[in-house]
Amino acid sequence: MIGNLPRRERELFEILCSAGEATAADLRERMVDPPSYSAVRTMLSRLAAKGLISHRVVDQAYVYRSVPQAEKVQESALRQMVKSFFDGSAASAATALLGLSRNLKPDELDALQKAIDEARERRS
Repeated sequence: MIGNLPRRERELFEILCSAGEATAADLRERMVDPPSYSAVRTMLSRLAAKGLISHRVVDQAYVYRSVPQAEKVQESALRQMVKSFFDGSAASAATALLGLSRNLKPDELDALQKAIDEARERRS
């Protein structure tokens, strides 16, 4: 899904997902080497047409938010990250993520072990 978006639309969408809600001006401020305000509005219109975001009017300003599709967005973002940075290896990505997490809680460790066990069962 988001892997198929043009680079700038993907950047804008990811910023919006992180922010929760934001105006076009707020989003533009957070972009790397931001395009013009009208270009940001055009990209937001494209994202809305694709069903990824919506807006509401607050004090004569459009406030944008992503459409609730958390699982689809997360999966798409992870697939893109694994493809781009880990040569398609989910195991390498998981190992790197675990290296960032020094203080895993017991329930998190249990969930990881369960996912590993389920992956082994699917492979058999």
